[in-house]
Amino acid sequence: MITRRALVLGGLGGIGAAAAAGGTGYALVESEVLPGKVPLDRALGRCGDVPAPPPASVRTETMTWRSAHRRATVTATVVPPAADRPPRGLPVVVALHGTGEDGASLVRKLALDHYLPDAVARGGVPPFTLVSVDGGPDTYWHPRASGDDPLGMIVDELLPRLRDRGARTGRVGAIGWSMGGYGALVLARRLGRARTAAVVASSPALFASYEDAVAANRRSFDGAADYDRHDVFGALEELKGVPLRVDCGTSDPFADRVREFRDRVRPAGGLEGGCHDAAFWRRQLRRELAFLGHRLGTG
Repeated sequence: MITRRALVLGGLGGIGAAAAAGGTGYALVESEVLPGKVPLDRALGRCGDVPAPPPASVRTETMTWRSAHRRATVTATVVPPAADRPPRGLPVVVALHGTGEDGASLVRKLALDHYLPDAVARGGVPPFTLVSVDGGPDTYWHPRASGDDPLGMIVDELLPRLRDRGARTGRVGAIGWSMGGYGALVLARRLGRARTAAVVASSPALFASYEDAVAANRRSFDGAADYDRHDVFGALEELKGVPLRVDCGTSDPFADRVREFRDRVRPAGGLEGGCHDAAFWRRQLRRELAFLGHRLGTG
């Protein structure tokens, strides 16, 4: 088993050998004076393993169309709450993926086709249709200078298609992870309180500044003005009255900013041991799906 001293002397997180001597480097990383706490926690096993999903799954279906708002072909993966249960008569939760992913890969990574039917059949969660849609690998789910508008695609294209199939779209839920967690909060602003039944933001990608955002992903925003326009901290009043749940791992690089958001908004959920990964996200899924299902109401 790898030891803490071996990690430090190995230079984890860019700590020099001189600082590492005698355990000083480890202490500085552990207290976050020096960078490297997230990889340190991962190496020490603090992230945990990815849980096995519930054994039973449901067959998903896809909806594909040429999106005018995204200027691209997009696919939505529809996850029913039970086998052969169509969207007709059911409320809808839109699932927003993270950076570098698409709607189908999100369903696979988090085994949403296992967790949703299990939540309904075994957890007593009121049934709803979960729809994971392509938002682009790094759009951060807001309108871009290129003309790519994933929010417009959801509101003006995805939801009407679901409504045409009989789904209840008067009030909808949203759930997202990382970039998608941020996107779920931005979608709530776009839909407004009257149309947003509930939102779950899991490890949302919340940055302290435009500079921090582009340091993490240079394509995250088109400029400082774009960042300011879509900064959820600048629009907290718009989220008041929206049922929110925000979860994050304490070893997540976004933990400090999420903690600040939680202190100001007081949503459900919390911070607990875990990292920015599928292991943490799957551990939260049962509670998050229950939060959404019990708040969707009669739409």
